[in-house]
Amino acid sequence: MTAELQYLDLMRRVWDGGALRGDRTGTGTRALFGETMRFDLSDGTIPLLTTKRVFWKSAVKELIWFLSGDRNIRTLVAQGVHIWTDWPLARFNAATGEGLDRDGFEARILADADFAAEWGDLGPVYGAQWRHWPTYDTTGDGHYARSPAGFDQISALVHGLKHNPNSRRHIFTGWNVAELDQMALPPCHMTYQYFVNENSLSGILYQRSCDLGLGFAFNIFEASLLLRMLAQQCDLRPAEIVWMGADCHLYVNHEHLVTQQLARTPRAFPTLDIVRRPDDIFGYRPEDFIVTGYDPHPHIPAPVAV
Repeated sequence: MTAELQYLDLMRRVWDGGALRGDRTGTGTRALFGETMRFDLSDGTIPLLTTKRVFWKSAVKELIWFLSGDRNIRTLVAQGVHIWTDWPLARFNAATGEGLDRDGFEARILADADFAAEWGDLGPVYGAQWRHWPTYDTTGDGHYARSPAGFDQISALVHGLKHNPNSRRHIFTGWNVAELDQMALPPCHMTYQYFVNENSLSGILYQRSCDLGLGFAFNIFEASLLLRMLAQQCDLRPAEIVWMGADCHLYVNHEHLVTQQLARTPRAFPTLDIVRRPDDIFGYRPEDFIVTGYDPHPHIPAPVAV
């Protein structure tokens, strides 16, 4: 059985037997609660769905953006990555009534740094929490002031994997309860944990919410890619990525996507090579990653619920 079949099985079970639920976007979903999948990374393969084409280079750029700690879409837009644009665009149009389309909005983001600073900011999303979790210093008068740098969870993770591999605390998270209402979108792939055994590295990704039709393909690929990067930086062998989903859902307007994917036969996952080892986990570039043998079925377009 190919590893992708477990994903297709979950998609089928959600669509056929999931609870019909309202949701934040007003679109409606079918959902199951509490699911698990496992993907072997020890043979050099990477879980990149083949039952539809996944634009994996955009996923690489998104992960590097997360690791940079950035919270503004301008860097992504400059690289032709549009996956985060819908949220600030909706906020801009709601506030101004201008009715800009995506292309017009992104053109202004690139052309005007002040406009980008105001309207391209997503709040303290993923990378901001990964790299700059808020910390506070005493001011000496009984008060506290927020530290500009915050706590770097990723640097701490790498240090721990290298120097205390048997720890049960190799964890980072984006779920900062105090700042959820400031985020364009609270983290869906929210908590990661790692396990070292005999110089091999395994990881768990816990998702509070997973859009199986659109989001999962990026989520599992990026989690696996990050594990490969961590393994390289810490001189470990990649072993396994375990995916745990809480609210696993399909949007009711994605019936065409579900029908097409379930009718397709999955193919073998491709291999991933990292052709350069930078000085640290933050030094990777998109061209450092080579995917070989990716032979997917055609892309299936579907609307994003914002």
